[in-house]
Amino acid sequence: MRIGEICTVPSIYCKGDETVQAAALLMRKHHVGDLVVIEPAESERIPVGIITDRDIVVSVIALGLDPGSLLVGDIMSADLLTAAEDDDVYETIERMRSRGIRRVPVVNNAGGLAGIVSVDDLLEFLAEEMGELSRISSHQQSHEKRARQ
Repeated sequence: MRIGEICTVPSIYCKGDETVQAAALLMRKHHVGDLVVIEPAESERIPVGIITDRDIVVSVIALGLDPGSLLVGDIMSADLLTAAEDDDVYETIERMRSRGIRRVPVVNNAGGLAGIVSVDDLLEFLAEEMGELSRISSHQQSHEKRARQ
């Protein structure tokens, strides 16, 4: 399965020149724990970073800094891992695992933001897959009963 089939669309985003406080308000408004930081380019929104609620707490609040005077670009994670819509789910999981990343922006063929995939999205997908796998035995038994009557 391709990652574009399970990512969350639309993803919530902001630009790097917004204040951290504005980003926090955007997270609150949309009930999300992260924002993809984008740079507008032509008709696409190009992901350049990500900011999480944890980034705000650890990098701003815990240090007693003013979230209204800091910019998102000052504290965002810029070492961004992205996944293409056509990337394989299991390969993406491995890339996330190896980098210790819980959220990955998904990009289209032009490099523009298409969605975001999180560990929660992947756990839901894998749980459904495991459920389907667990039904094999019962289907096999039903098939054998019909075939041997």
